[in-house]
Amino acid sequence: MSTEKPQAGSGEATARETTPLAAPGLLPTADSPAPERADAARNRRKILDAAARIVAEKGPDAVTMNQVAHACGIGVGTAYRRFGDVSQLLWALLDDRERQFQEAYMSGPPPLGPGAPAAERLDAFLGALVDRVEEQRALLLAAHAAGPGSRYHSGAYRVMHTHVALLIGQIRPGSDSTLLAHLLLASFSPDVMHHLTVEQELSADRLKAGLRTLLTLRD
Repeated sequence: MSTEKPQAGSGEATARETTPLAAPGLLPTADSPAPERADAARNRRKILDAAARIVAEKGPDAVTMNQVAHACGIGVGTAYRRFGDVSQLLWALLDDRERQFQEAYMSGPPPLGPGAPAAERLDAFLGALVDRVEEQRALLLAAHAAGPGSRYHSGAYRVMHTHVALLIGQIRPGSDSTLLAHLLLASFSPDVMHHLTVEQELSADRLKAGLRTLLTLRD
């Protein structure tokens, strides 16, 4: 499914901005594996489950391709071929967990899901994202440290970016919604969130209030 992003001022962007966000097929889903043989699908599931167990028991820093391969009883070469490296494995694990969050903002009840005005949906989305990033902070930080640029190539980020860009386009028609969505989501970079929540000890409520203020500075 396409992951093309709307461009500010383009005819396609205008059409998308006036299309209900709940329209089937409008947004891409998080990266889904290409059709696989049954054994390949089983290996993928075993690797992800083993990585999740290691994260739960020892933390994300303990995840190595060797440990994951040993934990699920496959060759380390198979693990590398399936996921490439630890960074890609951690992002795949996050993408696996992302699907429930994605379903909530694409098809769940309003205001996070369809049915509320775009401004309310954006506020609800950012608040939910603060909670999700805090919940997954250690795993997100480990994935970011292992591959700082990987976040921007993950299916989860592409879906969120498209969603936020569409909402911004509805709130501010004619704006550079593609760029603004990137800038807004930059606030959720794992190292930034770690600095704010751990080093600065800011609460989730204060972060949500700050984001809400940013969105209204020029109103």
